[in-house]
Amino acid sequence: MGPPHRRFGYSPRWPLRARGASTQEGLHYDAKFLGDEDRAALLAYFQTLHPLWENRFSDVRPLPEGQQQRRLLRPVYWLGNWQFACLDYYRPPHGLWDRCVQAEPFPPVLAALVAKIEAIAHRMFSKGDMPAKWELNTCLVNFYGERLDGGKWLDTARVGEHKDFEPGPVASLSLGERALFQFVKSSRPGERDGVVSQQWLDDGALQIFGGDRWKKQLFHRVQRVDHRAGITFDLRTEGFRTRRINLTFRYVPREHVQPVRALSAQARADIDGYLHTLAAHSEHFAKALRDAAPTKGA
Repeated sequence: MGPPHRRFGYSPRWPLRARGASTQEGLHYDAKFLGDEDRAALLAYFQTLHPLWENRFSDVRPLPEGQQQRRLLRPVYWLGNWQFACLDYYRPPHGLWDRCVQAEPFPPVLAALVAKIEAIAHRMFSKGDMPAKWELNTCLVNFYGERLDGGKWLDTARVGEHKDFEPGPVASLSLGERALFQFVKSSRPGERDGVVSQQWLDDGALQIFGGDRWKKQLFHRVQRVDHRAGITFDLRTEGFRTRRINLTFRYVPREHVQPVRALSAQARADIDGYLHTLAAHSEHFAKALRDAAPTKGA
């Protein structure tokens, strides 16, 4: 049997990093970080969630010039704080407010894993790459797979070139089918010659990256998600078949995480439908809406 890049049809132009554990300046990969018990506990927790399908833009304000409304490629769930796509995510130094909405806390199994990941990051990075109060207090849960579209299943298991703007290192934890993760020089879609490094992210793998090179200078993307292992997850993702779950952990300063009641009227209007959908299954968001409701006589 040939090497991985030949078995799966990829050019050896950009060498695939070795499977297992590896650390270099600003980049850490551990293929076997997640143990069986923690994996089972996480999957049991995910089965209690009702992931949300979001639109890219607000349904209540005019679309940006030249843009059309579109749904994200996959359902998502956020823990710690929820960054709704229509609020345009957290983008310091200017996009600080009305971006990060207080969300459910990490469940115990995830909180324990995050503490281990934070310890690894503190050993990896110097103070210059770590904000003073850095912690992994934001978790985006992405569900990768196939979307039912017009009666046909459409593979949407990818993420285009982008950067994460939250300060400090970023960590991700993968479950399910492995994914081809690439660092690229260019933000232009499909710019193959811009690939600097790539890594298959295995089931149970942890990846951490930060610093000037990996976080600030380069873009990153998920080029594809494999089918070879035949893994699927029975989750509450209507019209969607999930074969990979990825948890991306980032840091948002606590002063920029707002409860629903502190949002501006415009931001509240933008996400009101999502909040009510979440509140139907989440006591956290149900309470947030009660707390934000006008008092009688006000």
